Amino acid sequence: QLQLVESGGGLVQPGGSLRLSCAASRSISSISAMGWYRQTPGKQRELVATITRGGKTNYADSVKGRFTISRDNAKNTVYLQMNSLKPEDTAVYYCNAVVSVIIGSIDYWGQGTQVTVSS
Repeated sequence: QLQLVESGGGLVQPGGSLRLSCAASRSISSISAMGWYRQTPGKQRELVATITRGGKTNYADSVKGRFTISRDNAKNTVYLQMNSLKPEDTAVYYCNAVVSVIIGSIDYWGQGTQVTVSS
């Protein structure tokens, strides 16, 4: 079993920055991929950024050049540095981990952290 706990959300003005953290309950070094997703009311959860075990990253077009995902295996933590925030970045942000198992893979999710970008 794997538990993910997000932190770092809050209220920030447009153009500001936030860093989200996702702390895992066990080692993440063997986890295939981890990432951040976000969701607003009435919309589907959407991918923000992912990072593989090997460090390969992938970003949604809407956040490229502004957000950076990273992982610290020693701290069992994944980060999302968000710069130049826009009101449209307002959402609940969820941490995700994809764990490979014999029969496929299992998705784990955190409880989410609210990010509000407003003046």
